[in-house]
Amino acid sequence: MALIHLCVVFALLLSVDAVAAIEPPRGEIRFAVVAQFPPFQSRNPQGQLVGLNIELGNALCQQLNVRCTWVDQVLAENFPALEARQFDAIMGIAPTPERRRWVSFTDNLYPFTTRLVARKGSGLLPTPRSLRGKRVGVLLGSNREAFVRSRWERKGVIIKSFWLNDELVRSLVAGDIDATLQGSVEIRDLLLDTAAGDDFAFSGPAVSAELLGNGVAIALRKPDTTLRNELNRALEELMQNGEYQRIVQPYRLEIP
Repeated sequence: MALIHLCVVFALLLSVDAVAAIEPPRGEIRFAVVAQFPPFQSRNPQGQLVGLNIELGNALCQQLNVRCTWVDQVLAENFPALEARQFDAIMGIAPTPERRRWVSFTDNLYPFTTRLVARKGSGLLPTPRSLRGKRVGVLLGSNREAFVRSRWERKGVIIKSFWLNDELVRSLVAGDIDATLQGSVEIRDLLLDTAAGDDFAFSGPAVSAELLGNGVAIALRKPDTTLRNELNRALEELMQNGEYQRIVQPYRLEIP
């Protein structure tokens, strides 16, 4: 009888542990974002977060019936803060082999195209031979900076890194740099679709490389497979119900 009693107690303890191990329902997703990169993520004059990544993040949260909390960051690639659980995910970052060493990624939210932009008639092409001795501007810490420093700098291309796209564009217009390697959507928004961009255009074909990645996704801690699967499922549901197309259409994404 005592043995049976002990077995019953042990079974109850195991069942309690099993219940405790079940994750509680998620009520919130904390997305890290650097609000400095229109049209993907920035703040409007009222201080509200706006842009493609913000709209997609809010739609994913709504689909999952959870609250979206946005956490401002200075650096997009703040993996130590992600590991320290200061937030749950980093919104809008390109999966690359180097980044996959530290974090996992959802399915791509959307593709992107990388292009060289220079003055019309410059004849510049996105190759080391064409750009040798030329000054090419890129964003500091971006996958494009990693690409040009790895592939172009050692072949004589002068690389100039900028903290913000606004600074980079001003330098291009002023002639302080000869070209910039950019995502096609953001450089259209910042320069080519403005009056200041009349003298500039995409120069040469799109640039593709593993270092650049081919899309934008959400970065998560590697053990957070449940959250990754939930976000992937929500993204698929948004595509099926038409909400995804409604959100991305105004941004004129280039589909490779």
